Amino acid sequence: MTGRQRERRRGRTGAAVLAAGVVSAVGLGAGGCAGGDAVAGDSRGGDAVVLLHRAADRLVEAGSSKARTSMEMAAGGTRVTIRGAGVYDYRERLGRLRVLLPQDPAGAAGRRPITELLAPGALFMKNRGAGVPPDKWVRVDTRTLSDGNLVTGGATDPFAAAEVLRGTRTATYLGRTEVAGTGVRHYRGTADLGDAAKRASEGNRGPLRAAAKGFATAEVPFDAYLDDEGRIRKVRHRFSFVNGQDKSPVAVASTTLLYDFGAPARVRLPEDGDIYAGRIAEE
Repeated sequence: MTGRQRERRRGRTGAAVLAAGVVSAVGLGAGGCAGGDAVAGDSRGGDAVVLLHRAADRLVEAGSSKARTSMEMAAGGTRVTIRGAGVYDYRERLGRLRVLLPQDPAGAAGRRPITELLAPGALFMKNRGAGVPPDKWVRVDTRTLSDGNLVTGGATDPFAAAEVLRGTRTATYLGRTEVAGTGVRHYRGTADLGDAAKRASEGNRGPLRAAAKGFATAEVPFDAYLDDEGRIRKVRHRFSFVNGQDKSPVAVASTTLLYDFGAPARVRLPEDGDIYAGRIAEE
């Protein structure tokens, strides 16, 4: 087996583990979302669509930040929340999150947190997958995921979340409010994943293109909160999937909170020898 074939196998295996472990907490399968198509803004909010298209660039200018993520999923009367926290370097496109899975439905002791390293086109996970040695990482090629890792990993990559806004088609300025004590401007709108992929950075083009094809619709409704420098302080995307087993709808809301801009965000990716290449059992 060649190195390229091993990488493909790792990507498929890792994706299967994620789908079975993180997302199957409520039985997710293939999916999609909903939205509209208009443009709105006002003298206080500026040209909303233009400002949102540039929001990811403002993060690059900021350099880095701390981040908190929350992914809420509901299906068939069951609701779970997956939370994450860490740091992100927007110039290097590297991040590190500590992701907490919900408690086992059987009431067993809490699961170990998953450490996720985010990189252009790749996701590295530790403590994810039965049978993986504790000192090894699982690597997933996010371009192979039907959702571009916007949902499957249990946390949306902060920069990918920002780059979804590059595909904004409709946006309305709803006024000023506060996020964690910071004054912000609140916008509500709809982004198109296909448009976002065309305008995204090189590392996110493939994953966003995959999401545009993998979801039932490429339209994503969102609420975004920008500070006076145009940086995202909070963004909430809403998705709607169809459960592959019984076709029941699954509502997903992914929220990313960014703060403490300029905080140190040193992320070291695993060496080849630290990546697990064996079989991963589903948990």
